[in-house]
Amino acid sequence: MERAAPDVLLMQETKLADDRIPDLAFRMAGYELAHHGEGRWNGVAIASRKPITDVVTNFGDSVSPSSVKTDDGDFEPLRQARMISAVCEGIRLVSGYAPNGRQLGTPFYQGKLDWLGRLHEWLQESCSPDEPLVLAGDLNVTPNDDDVWDARAAHGGTHVSAPEREALARLRDWGLTDAYRLVEPAAGRYTWWDYRAGMFQKNMGMRLDLIYVTRPLVDRVVWAEIDREARKGKPTPSDHAPVVVDLDEPGLAFDAGWEAAMKRIAQRRR
Repeated sequence: MERAAPDVLLMQETKLADDRIPDLAFRMAGYELAHHGEGRWNGVAIASRKPITDVVTNFGDSVSPSSVKTDDGDFEPLRQARMISAVCEGIRLVSGYAPNGRQLGTPFYQGKLDWLGRLHEWLQESCSPDEPLVLAGDLNVTPNDDDVWDARAAHGGTHVSAPEREALARLRDWGLTDAYRLVEPAAGRYTWWDYRAGMFQKNMGMRLDLIYVTRPLVDRVVWAEIDREARKGKPTPSDHAPVVVDLDEPGLAFDAGWEAAMKRIAQRRR
């Protein structure tokens, strides 16, 4: 928040119940906060410098406790706190946290496809591609092979499978455009790196965190970046990096760290 000073911040995997959110801290920083959480797992939020209205959670569906207990609570994603939406300054904002899917052919994988299908269904039911809308978050799918460090090495796992990508393509077909790709078409920049085996240092990552916009916002996108620097530091950072998109005019400039990193990576490969 200090590095980029965003007007709007969409967050995923907050791991907080609604009565535990740091509302005062956000308000002191100048933000209004809307949160949808369940406690130990998941959780999504929207913070905005402008008033937030018309909040929708869980696609407007009622939520009941999961009927199946697992070690990480992702067996029945449609019962979980994975989606929040609100209107800010005339733009419908949607913060989504898609399930991981774990492994192809499992109930967890099918749950992921079901959740992505429900997201598409909700857009069709409740929104219009002719109105300003931003869908952003950890969607846990790479749009295509340019969004994976090595498509051959990743083949056979989640995040790259054809059914997942087809579900993502249906969202685009509904009327969404990848805002980051409007500014940065080149491959090799990712938003997620595993903690293991120095994958971050080797840039062996995936672009799983996406910002999609409807047609009325496409021409308003003036800048986009992945903040690689936020993946560093202490305490242990998230294995995801924030994605930043500016509408209408550039926001606060910051060094995302890519230029220096790509030079180091190229030297290692040589």
